[in-house]
Amino acid sequence: QVELEETGGGMAQAGGSLRLSCKASGAIHTIGDMAWFRQAPGRQRELVASINRDEHAIYEDSVRGRFTISRSNFDQTVALQMTNLNPEDTAVYYCMVKHIDLMSYVHDFWGRGTQVTVSS
Repeated sequence: QVELEETGGGMAQAGGSLRLSCKASGAIHTIGDMAWFRQAPGRQRELVASINRDEHAIYEDSVRGRFTISRSNFDQTVALQMTNLNPEDTAVYYCMVKHIDLMSYVHDFWGRGTQVTVSS
């Protein structure tokens, strides 16, 4: 199975920056789309940004222009550079990857989540 390890979460002040990184390991055949989700208290989990193997990225409206998602197909990592953070960005951030197995079936794998807390 595929295991995801997230790093870079923590605390930041409003206007500050954080960089999240997620590395996939384990029984990997091919990794397709990679993404970051987040879930704030009392809110549903939402897609923050996603990126495909051709590095086409999609962003949630509130983070577009502030966050940048990137990936390395060689290192099998996905990163989220977050700038100009505001308290509304406070959430648990989850890494997600789509794994394509030997039978060409696609399975979603999730990281444990990392807390991002932005203070005023």
